[in-house]
Amino acid sequence: MRAVRGWRRRDLWKAGPGSLPRVRIARFSHAGEVAFGVVEGPGEDPADLVVGVASGHPFAPLQLTGESLPLSAVKLLAPVLPSKVVCIGKNYADHVAEMGGGAAPESPVVFLKPSTSVIGPGDAIALPRNSDRVDHEAELAIVIGRLCREVPRERAFDVVLGYTCGNDVTARDHQKADGQWTRGKGHDTFCPLGPWVETELPVADVAVRCTVDGEVRQDGRTSQLIHDIPAVIEWVTAFMTLLPGDVILTGTPAGVGPLTAGSTVSVSVEGIGTLTNPVVAR
Repeated sequence: MRAVRGWRRRDLWKAGPGSLPRVRIARFSHAGEVAFGVVEGPGEDPADLVVGVASGHPFAPLQLTGESLPLSAVKLLAPVLPSKVVCIGKNYADHVAEMGGGAAPESPVVFLKPSTSVIGPGDAIALPRNSDRVDHEAELAIVIGRLCREVPRERAFDVVLGYTCGNDVTARDHQKADGQWTRGKGHDTFCPLGPWVETELPVADVAVRCTVDGEVRQDGRTSQLIHDIPAVIEWVTAFMTLLPGDVILTGTPAGVGPLTAGSTVSVSVEGIGTLTNPVVAR
């Protein structure tokens, strides 16, 4: 076996693009087995990529077995199985405005999605039978790398394994009817994550985009976040213990809109890749 070097956390907040080595950690199934691995090769086209199979999980020094598989021969799964998904609402001013939310919140607005809402690349988002409006919400997702509590912002990146793409799918009519967000945000299949975890990313300013059937719906940048990533980690861990594999969704830019059965929604984060899911009727 060989150890993967250079994947431990560093302070990326001021890092420029390309200044740090990339390690892309995937979770996949092949021949009836589920494993983690390291995706190697340029770009995102599966034809150009291979996955080096790991013998364990990425929350300890990652060991590769020496076996490699074409990425096109495996099924990518949700890159982690979080105990919880912690979400930050109203974290882009343009989204606050489009939702009629008034002034930007002084402190992060926090809600949870259940682990049962998580799906992976290519898995179907199932529209609830009793909802007339289900929206996409493209987001940068933070993957936590170790157990942590009360993390100061200057040490925030010490607890991060990496980043992935997330879609905070929302039954908007349920959210409005209930006056709180648990049902509207918590349906099964309402948290697509993937395609992999990118361990090195200059997260202060990357593009976050959403397309539906090829049409651009959302196009924002993390430099527009009201509460930046260190602030979010500090805020959440002030009242909640985070476990390895937990995910924080950092908020969505303006342009949220409806999904319909038969369409395909893609979330792209610059420097990570693209997460694509079909939409079906339940």
